[in-house]
Amino acid sequence: MSSARRLPTLRSLAVTGALGASVLLLTACTNADTTRSSVAEAAQTESPSPTGTDTQSPSPTGSPSMNEDQTQRKDLVSATKVTWDKAADTAVKEVPEGKLVDLELKRVEAEATASPTGSPTGSPSPSMPNPAPSEGAPEWEAKVAQSDGTLHRIDIDAVSGKVFRTMVDPDQDPDDKTQVTEWLDKAKQTPQQAVKAATAKAKGTVTHVELGDNDNQQVVWGVDVVDKGNWNKTTVEVDAANGKVLSQKVDKD
Repeated sequence: MSSARRLPTLRSLAVTGALGASVLLLTACTNADTTRSSVAEAAQTESPSPTGTDTQSPSPTGSPSMNEDQTQRKDLVSATKVTWDKAADTAVKEVPEGKLVDLELKRVEAEATASPTGSPTGSPSPSMPNPAPSEGAPEWEAKVAQSDGTLHRIDIDAVSGKVFRTMVDPDQDPDDKTQVTEWLDKAKQTPQQAVKAATAKAKGTVTHVELGDNDNQQVVWGVDVVDKGNWNKTTVEVDAANGKVLSQKVDKD
């Protein structure tokens, strides 16, 4: 019973103590709020806007800049006036009964303007039928094969369309010639058919057509197509026997 009588007294003390603590806590909170408010106002007055740095260095919103390879492709293709098929026709005419096995758009090198050491067999054209373009100008470098596999290099001005240099490939050996004849025997698709198949998959400007074999020992036409929208290059591999597209790879570098 004595314990029961002390309970109200303990409750009163607890209530009284709680009320006192509440008053103290309320006072402390009020002071803290006042201090924080003062600090915040001072910070707004003294600190610069957090967006100041962003306005000094805005993030570009336009298209990303092109890399070096894309820029070079754009410059080369834009300067070229002669399409791949016209260059191919010109090259083949330089070698009687010849067949195109390689045609590449590139820049004229210094050595291309020098006198060559050979000339195509049976070709009525001189080794330097026309003046060479200046170094760095666009050209189509073609390789045309005779029936025995002998390769002839034909350099064509990619602006005027004129042949400025012809020569027999001096680096071929008998095995190289045999390899070329084997490729031509297995290639039932013409370069024109291969390009048509390739550009059905990758739209753009053709910059390289080459006959060869892949890792699976299949004879293929490799066709490079440059997209003028982004200046990326897509290499399309076409089966030289049946014209089917075997693979395509985009080169963004």
